[in-house]
Amino acid sequence: MIRILSAGALATVQDLGRTGGLNLGVGVSGAMDPLALAGGNILLRNEENAAAIEIPVLPFKVRFEHSTVFALTGADCAARIDETAILPWWAHRAEAGQVLSLSLPRQTTWRASRAYLCVAGGIDVPAVLGSRSTQLRGSFGGHEGRPLRDGDELPTGRSSGRATPGFGLVPPALSLPLEVDGVPAVRVLPAAEYDCFTDSSHDALWSTPWKITVQSDRYGYRLAGHELNTRRPLELRSHGIVPGVIQVPHGGQPIIQMRDAQPSGGYPKIGTVIEADLWRLGQAPIGSSVRFNRCSWDEALGASADIRRWLANARRLVELYCGEGGGR
Repeated sequence: MIRILSAGALATVQDLGRTGGLNLGVGVSGAMDPLALAGGNILLRNEENAAAIEIPVLPFKVRFEHSTVFALTGADCAARIDETAILPWWAHRAEAGQVLSLSLPRQTTWRASRAYLCVAGGIDVPAVLGSRSTQLRGSFGGHEGRPLRDGDELPTGRSSGRATPGFGLVPPALSLPLEVDGVPAVRVLPAAEYDCFTDSSHDALWSTPWKITVQSDRYGYRLAGHELNTRRPLELRSHGIVPGVIQVPHGGQPIIQMRDAQPSGGYPKIGTVIEADLWRLGQAPIGSSVRFNRCSWDEALGASADIRRWLANARRLVELYCGEGGGR
């Protein structure tokens, strides 16, 4: 059991998402940075889909009601257990009654804005439609279908007893860097209506930075930059969309659909951020800029292979440290 002492804002329980329901109008949800969530669970030898707390707004504070092993991944938030500073991307032990405090993200060698608190056994909330993720739009899943509040108590699952503190992982932002002209980048495939946009819009999409505006959240990132225009007025019927799709409404400023996006929309699509790079967007701070790097289908598949390789290496390192017997 853990008790929320200071929830900040919009902290939610998330796992890797709710799949198989888009055709029924049920969005994916899940961690904005699935690599951080999976990495934390690997450190604890949990199931990689175990639920954790996603923390997008700091400060944040919790008390452990029972002794446990936990891991903090994602942003480096100058975390402390009681008065002792602790490392990010590291497995730690907490005793009953100890308080974990997270502050504003540091300016580190990797840029990130969201932290993930993973605990041995995972956050044990009921699964709804096959997932423990909070779906804010529908107010279901997670803890009562809502952001966490001060005083909330979250049960933790039964630990396998295999979690071992005292070691960590290299963050994927350091292992898998991607920048264009010094600006963090994501790879994009041209989408169905790409050819309906003007040549100048194509040039702007690939050659200029895009600012993530304050009108951005788990539903979508609204960007500011060069106006993107179609060659002629274009009206579409609503159709299925997925996280990563870049839609362009009439104002010409693109919107990237994120984890809580609705499963349909009618704006023309100029591109789609590849699934292997959605974690990079999930960690991009509001007010920062990103670049779009055009890629091919084969390059997108290669990027997915890089992600699988990073996860496999993380599992291998944890097993080497802990040993097959569960500890050293």
